[in-house]
Formats: sequence, C-alpha cells, structure tokens
Amino acid sequence: MALRPQWEWRLADPAGPVQRPVSPVFANRYDAEQWLGEHWRALAGQGVTSAQLLNEGAAVGPAVALRAA
Repeated sequence: MALRPQWEWRLADPAGPVQRPVSPVFANRYDAEQWLGEHWRALAGQGVTSAQLLNEGAAVGPAVALRAA
C-alpha cells in the first residue's frame, strides 16, 4: 500500500504562490509543522513571505507570515 501524501505548505511571496522553493509532502501535520519550524529562516531568506498549510489541497488555518528578525 502506497503512502498517500496529505500535508504540504503553499509558499508565497508578495506577488503570490512561488514555484521554488517547494514544500516536501508529509504524512502528518506534526511533521509538516516541524519542517516549517526548522526551515522558515532559510525560506524567508529566499523571499518567501508566507506559508499556508494544506491538507489534501485544502487550506488549514490562516497562513503563517515568515519574517526574518
């Protein structure tokens, strides 16, 4: 049985969704949130300003703003 991807981040800059960088796909919400917690500074450094968590393509909660301090 293959693992069906469920959780990923839609990354955006001020102009809208970005093609790169891309979020990995995760089997559970915990792993997705942990990944963002570990990588948000690098993403912000690449121009990403927000991240929206998706579950099977549907938005979950508000987008998270990414701002390097």
